[in-house]
Amino acid sequence: MNRYFLTVAAFALALPGVASAHSKLLSSTPAANATVAKPTKLVLTFSETFLAPMSGAELVMTGMPGMSDHPAMPIKGFKTAIEGKTMTLTFPRALPAGSYDLKWHIVGADQHKMEGGYSFKVK
Repeated sequence: MNRYFLTVAAFALALPGVASAHSKLLSSTPAANATVAKPTKLVLTFSETFLAPMSGAELVMTGMPGMSDHPAMPIKGFKTAIEGKTMTLTFPRALPAGSYDLKWHIVGADQHKMEGGYSFKVK
């Protein structure tokens, strides 16, 4: 019985290292904290494939030039395409000048939800 317990315990200790390999955001266009000219799409590339139906993103305009008290304004109407390790948000027209916060969430093949975000500016 003791040998069985030690074998099971050793196996259980080895599993978290394998199961905890979660996907990470490897790159984004525009990049975090970048200032870009009128993008028509955002591209997020992750380290692992993820489940498209349970993954997505939200974009909020947080500031507009010349308006010091601009309220946060969610950006709607974009299309989200997911292929392999890449999520692409395509806008019907270029984003106007201002500051933006992007929040993403993905569900990996291991059913774990990961989320993150970053800011960027449009000139």
